[in-house]
Amino acid sequence: MAELLETYACAPSTERGQGILISGDPKSNSILYCNGRSVIIRYLDRPLEVKVYGEHAYPATVARYSPNGEWIASADVSGTVRIWGTHNDFVLKKEYRVLSGRIDDLQWSPDGARIVACGDGKGKSFVRAFVWDSGSNVGEFDGHSKRVLSCAFKPSRPFRIVTCGEDFLINFYEGPPFKFKLSHRDHSNFANCIRFSPDGNRFISVSSDKKGLLYDAKTGEKIGELSSEDGHKGSIYAVSWSPDSKMVVTVSADKSAKLWEISDDNTGNVKKTLICPGSGGVDDMLVGCLWQNDYIVTISLGGTIYIYTASDLEKAPLELAGHMKNISALSVVKSDPQFILTGSYDGLLLKWVQGTGCYGKLERNVTSQMKCFAAVEQEIVSTGFDNKVWRSSLQGDQCGEADSVDIGNQPKDLSLALVSPDLALVSIETGVVFLRGTKIVSTIDLGFTVTACAIAPNGDEAIVGSQDGKLHVYSVAGDSLNEEAVLEKHRGAITVIRYSPDVSMFASADANREATVWDRASREVKLKNMLYHTARINCLAWSPDSSMVATGSLDTCVIAYRLDKPASSRVTIKGAHLGGVYGLGFTDETTMVSSGEDACIRVWKVTAQD
Repeated sequence: MAELLETYACAPSTERGQGILISGDPKSNSILYCNGRSVIIRYLDRPLEVKVYGEHAYPATVARYSPNGEWIASADVSGTVRIWGTHNDFVLKKEYRVLSGRIDDLQWSPDGARIVACGDGKGKSFVRAFVWDSGSNVGEFDGHSKRVLSCAFKPSRPFRIVTCGEDFLINFYEGPPFKFKLSHRDHSNFANCIRFSPDGNRFISVSSDKKGLLYDAKTGEKIGELSSEDGHKGSIYAVSWSPDSKMVVTVSADKSAKLWEISDDNTGNVKKTLICPGSGGVDDMLVGCLWQNDYIVTISLGGTIYIYTASDLEKAPLELAGHMKNISALSVVKSDPQFILTGSYDGLLLKWVQGTGCYGKLERNVTSQMKCFAAVEQEIVSTGFDNKVWRSSLQGDQCGEADSVDIGNQPKDLSLALVSPDLALVSIETGVVFLRGTKIVSTIDLGFTVTACAIAPNGDEAIVGSQDGKLHVYSVAGDSLNEEAVLEKHRGAITVIRYSPDVSMFASADANREATVWDRASREVKLKNMLYHTARINCLAWSPDSSMVATGSLDTCVIAYRLDKPASSRVTIKGAHLGGVYGLGFTDETTMVSSGEDACIRVWKVTAQD
């Protein structure tokens, strides 16, 4: 059996030039955000506690708790809204196709009976409000000519709905049934976010024109604005009210968050400016915010979540980092203390410590995307899509200077001789390249299409996998290879090869969903019938004592096998990662870490079944 110990959540999906609208539930002190097809639930007072809802067929865009906290409505780019329970394994209650295009925002009515959603649609259908348990419409929403970026429901009677969007308009609707009442064109650029105050007296809109405007919640008339003195110098992407309705927090492309005191005469003056502790690059633009209980949450374009204590703003914020894209490589680095290193498709390297979570981003002076990497205690060797192999020293919590070598072909796989990691074997389509440091020792054409490779820890043997499913075993003599054996068992292209830590065995896996464990000395199959995945196997890992081997697949599952038991007594983790498992490692004999397409990392306790 396998027990989930920890989940290190992905970061919120962000887009340059666009805000993200996050929400939360004050009762459980949790927040909701989206990444890919996942909706992430995180708890502000216990950030390592994470839940993931992954039932959308298309990338999710926004999610909101119902007023009683029992239901969550989440929307996606296809215009679909799914309403599901926060307990009982996220049981699906209803699903509706609400708009013909992407949904950007949605809100519940304060009585929990209706939902309004807005976004992109065909014709003029950019906004729709409906009864959530029947799907029937509750009004007509005319007045917008372009995509509607944000909508809000007045939290008290008489009910009102307000919307804003790319046509610069603020529209005001009365109901139910809702009908157009009035429109304002006070903004001179995209109106990005609109929110009612919790007491139901006012609402505020913020825009890419750097302004925030205040309106009367009952009549819709403009009554004030945020002061331009000490105001934002860039587009304002999101706004959130304090629980007592006396202040708002705004976030901007100028990389700052500002707290504004809203006076009785409806002017807003800056009380505090929060500069997030990033490096000042584009990724430090702030695109989302939420004020919940005593927490102020801001989100950067790079996906970092900053959690401030509202009652003590001098205190440094808690930073939660994560991957935004598919994690393409994972390595457990056996140092003191031991840590987990993950690299995503977009080139981001993150360091994780079990029990702590993200330990920090490793800054690389390499901007290329990352395909795969291997890590030892003091060094990271990585390959990208630029035909280069990079070596970076690992100094403390950062990567040192990186050296690279262009091997003239797209690297397919990478393996280090762990006893002398200066020696690396890189596979390319036509053969392999031997590297010492960043010097090419030899490039060998093998005469077949290469798909995977592994080099023995002491560098005396290499195994190369081919497109036709054969494993070629070579002895390494200086800078050349001598073929010793060809092993035929697989019926699909070899995807991964790994030596066991005690070097007495090696394991291989293929695109036809089969894995095999081989005895290294006799080259006989040691564990067979490992054919329990339903799709390509992407990754493979050994436990430190060589007693267990685990495989991760495109079918979203991880399967662990014990060498002293038949393959049928395996441990299967179903749905380990939405979209597929791409990284696996062991931190000790029974603790396994996995990563995948969903940009999350999970730590599992695996105990063998009898």
